[in-house]
Amino acid sequence: MEALHALHRPTSSTAVVGVLDHDERVCASASFARGPASGDGWVHRNALLTQLRRVTPHDLRRRSPARTAVLLHCRDEETRWTEEDGAWMWGLRDACTLHGLRCGSYITLTASGWQILGEDRGGRRPAVGPAAGRAEQSGGERPAARGTVRAD
Repeated sequence: MEALHALHRPTSSTAVVGVLDHDERVCASASFARGPASGDGWVHRNALLTQLRRVTPHDLRRRSPARTAVLLHCRDEETRWTEEDGAWMWGLRDACTLHGLRCGSYITLTASGWQILGEDRGGRRPAVGPAAGRAEQSGGERPAARGTVRAD
């Protein structure tokens, strides 16, 4: 989670999907604007599948998944479970199935910290902060959405 946060520096309206290798290192990732809040899992599944297809080839020919996808969902609002969380979790699971990946954690990131829903794990850092503060710290502006592909 920290590696995804460091790579993408997400703001409160960003989702980051990461693909982890067998050693749980980030091997591919993409960040994108979440759009308006929605309880429609199909919309989220399609957005995640589009990003996965853009940054990594599918693993559909493998007997069992070798890589794991995780989702970092950044928001301003509630730190507790929401209906939208259920839609994102379903979307992640279905996108993983269609891309030949193992479904990993669904992580929410707010100004107060992060939480892995369903596992009761969380922490204060990293957290979502103002985008302007991050741009000043890094010496320039960061794009709101981008993809990263790293070859091992």
